[in-house]
Order: sequence, then C-alpha cells, then structure tokens
Amino acid sequence: MAPGAASVRDTDWDGVRLHVVTGKGGTGKTTVAAALALALAGQGRRVLLAEVEGRQGISQTFDVAPLASVEARIAHAAQGGEVFGLSVDAKAALLEYLHMYYKLGRAGGLLEKFGAIDFATTIAPGVRDVLLIGKVYEAVRRHKEHRAKGPGAARAYDAVVLDAPPTGRVARFLNVNHEVADLARVGPIRSQADSITAMLKSPQTVVHVVTLLEEMPVQETVDAIAELRAVGMPVGGVVVNQVRETILTPKALKTAARSAISREDVAADLTRVKVRATDAIVDGLLAEARDHAERVALEHEADQVVAGLRRPTYRLPSLSEGVDANGIRELAEALVAQGMA
Repeated sequence: MAPGAASVRDTDWDGVRLHVVTGKGGTGKTTVAAALALALAGQGRRVLLAEVEGRQGISQTFDVAPLASVEARIAHAAQGGEVFGLSVDAKAALLEYLHMYYKLGRAGGLLEKFGAIDFATTIAPGVRDVLLIGKVYEAVRRHKEHRAKGPGAARAYDAVVLDAPPTGRVARFLNVNHEVADLARVGPIRSQADSITAMLKSPQTVVHVVTLLEEMPVQETVDAIAELRAVGMPVGGVVVNQVRETILTPKALKTAARSAISREDVAADLTRVKVRATDAIVDGLLAEARDHAERVALEHEADQVVAGLRRPTYRLPSLSEGVDANGIRELAEALVAQGMA
C-alpha cells in the first residue's frame, strides 16, 4: 500500500484484495464495479478495474478511450488515489503466459500465425476462461518492484475489482481452474491452476452480487449465491442497485393499491396548485398512484428475499440523469458511507 494509504476506518471487507462483481444482465454490474473501484481507491490507494467480456463497458462508464490489454489510468480518486483499467484479452494473456512460463518468445508469434492461439482461446473448452482468470490472478499477486519478493513487498495494486461474467455463469467461470486441475494431474498447468483456485477460495477474495428489486434479478441472485457456495467461492455482499424513492406515505400507498383514492380529493389538490383538474389528468394521476403502489409492494417482497440471504447489503440510488463520471462518484460515496469500501 502506498505511503499514507492506510485505512482510517474499518470496512466490511478489510483484507480483501480481489472483489469480483457479478449480476444479472441489466442490473448495472459494470456501473457498480466502477463505483466500487473508485470507492476503494480513496485515501491514496491504487486499484485495478478489470473486465473479461470484451464489451468495453468500463471505458464507456468512465468516458475514456477503449481499454486495451495493457493497464492504463482511467480515474483519480480522493487523496491521490488512482483507478487503472484493463480489458483482459485471452489471446494476449496466452502469449504472455507462453513467454513467462515456457520462454517461447518469437515462437509464440509463429503459433499465432498458424492458428494455434486462436484454437486455444476460442475452441478448446475452458481454456479461454483459464487465461482470463490467470491474468487477473497475476495482477492481484504482482509486486510494485519487479524483483521484490516476500510478504512485506509492496503490491502493484492495493485491490483489484473484476467486472465478471453475469450470474448465470459466474460460478463455473470462477471454478474453471479446479476443473482444469482435475484434467492436468501434474506439471506447471496443474500447479498454476491450484494456485489460482486457492486464491479465489481464500479470504483475499469475495464475490459481490448486484441485483434490482425485481423478481428475476433477485431469483438469479439467490441461485448464484447457492452455486457459488456449492463450489466453495466466498460470497461477499449484495448490492441493490437503482433504488427508487417511495413518493407516497404508507397510508396513501394502501389506499392507492385498493384504487380507493378520492377523485374529488385529487381534483381539489390540483385546483389548489392552480392546475386545471380535467378528467384525463385526474385519471392519469390515479393510475400512476396505483402503479406506484403495486411497484412498491413488489419491491418490498423482493427486499424480503434479499434480507433472507443474510449477506451485507448495500443500496445505491437510481440516478435520474443517468450514469456518467459524476454519477459514478456519487455511487462510490454511497458505498463508502455504507462501509463497503
């Protein structure tokens, strides 16, 4: 950790170095991963935010140039902190792996020329995911000084945030090295697979799940947590994203749900604020109130399911003006205030 980067407050995830963020498509997991990275980068820390799906979601979120397979700074955080971005590419990761462990050098380029690299990264089952996770593993373990070793040596990054695949396949993605280890009984591949699996299942790693207060995302959250636990992955927190404000009182919500709000009362209120109370306007307001009450009731049911998971839960507001760099900072501040970072 950089000088002066020591935490001045406890958080829910002290000691964690790899934060894996997953969620059903459309829940905003990339947005949450970006906000978490920015939150973790406070107080002078260096944080790497990595993606593995090739969607360039991180670059769009921070409004920066498309990320490459080389780490680049994408944001500044409080007190000198920095966020670096990386789009992990399986082909580049394999070439790097061959150079590091087998000293192939130019021979790796020949393999690419003859199509062996494309075969390994697109056709061979599981190899692509192994390479993607392997690159993240290397970033977590890398030291700031190339030759530095030992537990006291400074790491290149104080934390790594991984924008992971969605809930439907995250457990298999993270557990792929365990499957590879079963196939490769001995040698460097088995050793590397065992090391990666050990890190992913250690207290250094947590998997956070992003959801919305809607039936399908919540059910996928429940299923994903069960699958992660089944393969021994450490489950982190649940981030409830895009939480909308309740605009009616509890009493008014009950009345609206029964379609029992008085038309006369609505018309009188409109007249009081100098709005012409036409039938169309009154009907529209009554319909909106009923829809709002129904949505709040469904969200309450979903919230009860989330509470039943008994995991630390964090809530992020729905941003009316959309998500931009300022919005990400607002969400990061909310995560810090709730103790996630």
